[in-house]
Amino acid sequence: MSGFWRLVLFGKGPRDAASPGRDLRIDVIRGLILLVIFVNHMPGNIVSSLMPHNYGFSDAADIFVLLAGVSATFAYGRLIDQRGLLVGSLKVGARIWTLYIAHLALFVLVCGIVATAVVRTQNALYVEAINIQPFFSDTAAAIVNALGLVYQPYYLDILPLYIVLLAAFPLIYLTARTSPLTALAVSVAIWQGATLAGLNLPNHPGDGGWFFNPFAWQMLFTFGVVIGRLGLVGAGVPKLRLVDAAAVVIVLFAAMVKLSSGNPFGVALLNEWIDSLQIGIDKTNLAWPRVVHLAALAWLVLRFLRPDAGILTGVAGRRLASLGRHSLEVFCAGIVLAIIGQIILAETSFALSIQLIVNLSGITILLGLGTFLSWYKTLTARAASAPREQAATA
Repeated sequence: MSGFWRLVLFGKGPRDAASPGRDLRIDVIRGLILLVIFVNHMPGNIVSSLMPHNYGFSDAADIFVLLAGVSATFAYGRLIDQRGLLVGSLKVGARIWTLYIAHLALFVLVCGIVATAVVRTQNALYVEAINIQPFFSDTAAAIVNALGLVYQPYYLDILPLYIVLLAAFPLIYLTARTSPLTALAVSVAIWQGATLAGLNLPNHPGDGGWFFNPFAWQMLFTFGVVIGRLGLVGAGVPKLRLVDAAAVVIVLFAAMVKLSSGNPFGVALLNEWIDSLQIGIDKTNLAWPRVVHLAALAWLVLRFLRPDAGILTGVAGRRLASLGRHSLEVFCAGIVLAIIGQIILAETSFALSIQLIVNLSGITILLGLGTFLSWYKTLTARAASAPREQAATA
């Protein structure tokens, strides 16, 4: 049995864990996904027709959750290995608190933006477009539910999902450290069991559940944890030509299916079959084709995109990496800009020139924010290290 498959089946002890440097692929891809999420959060936007969800079964949200699992493993898994479960869990708890405060602040800010738009434009439809009418009709109940993460307006449902998944990370990581295959098997069982039983967390008011069912989406997060764990112990991806070919076929087939819309040849039969698979329909419970497509993409990236590839280290790669390194700040800013963009597009009747300007302006602002945060982090790190260097010299 090769070393890779031994790691997949039986894991590897914490003392054997390697200390790999920061993987530039994670930062660059996550930065790109943050821009895609910004564009996709403006319905009716012509630029969104160029986004990845139009060419495959999975979309930016799937990739974002997968990368969250990988990043959590590199950030907290190594800490658990080196300093124990308690220290690692405390660090995870601190991050959860940051995410929770960011979510509540974003909730209040979005409500304020929409309320301002309604007052200025006298168009109450903006309240329904973001699903914040409960906040204005029963403010006290909406605040209580928002504090409990059981009231989630549109576009404010990813951070609550991440909070729940990160809370489960220590247990998921310990299982993956013992046996990655067992971690995946348990995760799939929870995912499919919850789907069959209709299990979800509540989303008030009404009887609906979370748009991103955490019992289902934990599967992608666990998949990311397993990938991160294998990377943490230095497991190289084996060269399997058959798997390479299968991944390429899956990606090409998904693109063909998504692009077949409007094709007069055999579309009815194809669309009927697509509906039976719930491709692109059951996003809440994570339809199987989404997972298969994402797994194919992940395999191809791990096999053929080197961490030091020129496309990652060039100017565009560095700018995207600056976004990925500050994903929380950029994500929150992207949500705010997308809400403002929706209002602008609606007030200008979705004029093509305005659509392009809104997209270009938002992307420019987000890239500028990422660059500024990277510069500021470097500046503060130098300032903090200066007294230590002076003391050492003395």
